[in-house]
Amino acid sequence: MIASTSASATIVEFTTSHGNFTVNLHDETTPITVSNFLKYINDGDYDNTVIHRVVPDFVMQAGGFEFTGNFPLTAIATDSTIQNEPVYSNVRGTIAMAKVSGNENSATSQWFVNVTDNSAGAPALDTTNGGFTVFGEIIAGMDNVDTITELSLCGTTPMPDYTAEQCSDSTFVPGTENFVTIETVTIIDSTVDTASSLNSVKNTLLSTATPVTPTPTPSSSSSGSIAWLGLFFTGLIALRRRFR
Repeated sequence: MIASTSASATIVEFTTSHGNFTVNLHDETTPITVSNFLKYINDGDYDNTVIHRVVPDFVMQAGGFEFTGNFPLTAIATDSTIQNEPVYSNVRGTIAMAKVSGNENSATSQWFVNVTDNSAGAPALDTTNGGFTVFGEIIAGMDNVDTITELSLCGTTPMPDYTAEQCSDSTFVPGTENFVTIETVTIIDSTVDTASSLNSVKNTLLSTATPVTPTPTPSSSSSGSIAWLGLFFTGLIALRRRFR
């Protein structure tokens, strides 16, 4: 287990350039994942990173890249991979770890918010790739997450005040104001057991699922985007594509 030496937090607040949101972590039921997440927070690794991917009606993904003035975006340093802990269901408003397709124990720094119920159906995040580990849920500010997912996209990256012409111009470089920036992630309640007040949805599908090897196929729909939850988002290198 990767231990957090600074705090054993259960509630953290994300301060972003487009509004804040607060997450209650499942310290006691997904301890490996939470400890890993807290280490990145305590090391300041998530500060000044960007929301690098949005798929409408599917996910908002971050925790992997920062904008340093040029393309491509700069990947943040990552720690060792962690063990999967698929205890909870990938329903709307939960936060989960991204990982490499075909390797259930490959999560490092990247995370995503489920903006709809992705537990079953075509996404099947509760069962695909060993199930995606939900390690917390948003308790305030989900409206701000929804607002971010409604911004204009350049490729799959939300880029406010960035035009379609600029997106398709390979010579144009945006500014910091053209990204959704996670300015800070702050521990606001370090009481370990505050998640006991939540009525979290358990993942009950994994034990009955038929193993499936996901096929990475590029698509802008949720049904074809499971492989895009990988740590290395291939579309990020070529951000300049048409807006949706």
